[in-house]
Amino acid sequence: QVQLVESGGGSVQAGGSLRLSCTGSGDTASIEFMGWFRQAPGKEREGVASIAPRSGATFYRDSVKGRFTISQDITTKILYLQMDSLRPDDSATYYCACTPRDHIGVFNPSSFSYWGQGTQVTVSS
Repeated sequence: QVQLVESGGGSVQAGGSLRLSCTGSGDTASIEFMGWFRQAPGKEREGVASIAPRSGATFYRDSVKGRFTISQDITTKILYLQMDSLRPDDSATYYCACTPRDHIGVFNPSSFSYWGQGTQVTVSS
């Protein structure tokens, strides 16, 4: 079992920045992928960025490339999502997730086993 807790959401104006954090506990040594997902009201949950902790390989959906950066601190077991140049369409509840599976769709929510409670991000125009 793995427990995930997100923090760092909030409200910003378009063009601003936020950094989300996700602290993991429990059987984190088994994790093969970690990711950030988001879900806006009335929309499906979508993958934003993922990272393979062992290799450091990162993956981004096209709409956030060049604006968002996923990173990890292995020592503290914290996952980050640095979000710059935020746009109103980035507004959503953001979730941290992880999985012990090593062959997955990195943006597929059904591939991830453990989820945080979510943190709200609101970007105003």
